[in-house]
Amino acid sequence: MLAPGATIGILGGGQLARMLALAGARLGLKAHVFSPVADDPAFDVCAARTQADFDDEAALAEFAEAVDVVTYEFENVPARTAHVLEAHRPVRPNPRALALTQDRLIEKQFVQSLGIATADFAAVDNAGALARAVAQLGRNSILKTRRLGYDGKGQTQLRDGGDLAVAFRTLGGAPCILESVVPFEKEVSVVAARGLHGEFRAYDVSENLHEQHILAKTIAPAEIADETATQAIDIARRLAEAADYVGVIAVEMFVVRDGDRETLIVNEIAPRVHNSGHWTLDGALTSQFEQHMRAVAGWPLGAARRHGRRVEMRNLIGDDVDAWPELAREDGACLHLYGKKETRAGRKMGHVTRVFSD
Repeated sequence: MLAPGATIGILGGGQLARMLALAGARLGLKAHVFSPVADDPAFDVCAARTQADFDDEAALAEFAEAVDVVTYEFENVPARTAHVLEAHRPVRPNPRALALTQDRLIEKQFVQSLGIATADFAAVDNAGALARAVAQLGRNSILKTRRLGYDGKGQTQLRDGGDLAVAFRTLGGAPCILESVVPFEKEVSVVAARGLHGEFRAYDVSENLHEQHILAKTIAPAEIADETATQAIDIARRLAEAADYVGVIAVEMFVVRDGDRETLIVNEIAPRVHNSGHWTLDGALTSQFEQHMRAVAGWPLGAARRHGRRVEMRNLIGDDVDAWPELAREDGACLHLYGKKETRAGRKMGHVTRVFSD
């Protein structure tokens, strides 16, 4: 267990790293942020910083010597980076968990190996393989790159009559996966944490609403059956245990209606703190960010109980952030701004949380 005053190295310097650093400081844990981007928002609040490329092994070795444990804020950190650092310091979550979630095909195979349902899928390495996959799964499907996709990027929905070769070229000819479209009723997620010695805590299952493939709003708890919520949390637990995971993990799922019964289909795993868990900053006894810092430092996990009857979190995307004066005046609105220098369409600039107790 790391003592207060220890330093946690964070790979990546975006808003998630920023909120991790702030949460760690509350516990007396210092954050050293490693990022190739000079104006990343986490650099404003961390105790130490390294600006270097993720493949700069000399910089990585120096960074490792300056920290006690290493974690990351996003899953697209090169696997080689994690392995280089693991030779010097513990990396939590472990590089295997990182590799599992960097490739959509490997991730789907991992989930199914545990007997957990996913959408039907097929590997697609070229236009010919896409034609065969469509013959197997049908046109009502989505073609996704196996790596580096997020917020709707790196994917395209197939259309009746559309040219499959063109669809494949649209994604750069990279290795892909074809997934059947799931006729879901709701999108939900479980944000949970697993400690160094196997302790597990999960927050309320949340319901997520997207606009243009970007998370717009999260509501906790999700309006689903109690048995569905229990099953969702059990799925997250099984995935975390199978990966020998340490830290906060998020599992995105579809709720599908089967008559009077709800069933769950896993969509994606995020090996990190997650946008759908931002509500915990103001709406839970221990935020997901503090929980992650506790876990990677080897501390006991905090209570994950929700404040109030319902909590809503809305992302401030692009020009939405211009409403900050009104939100700052609103009684009951908890405003979080990420300190990003440039506002762009589709860019997450902050979020606002409202806790309802009546």
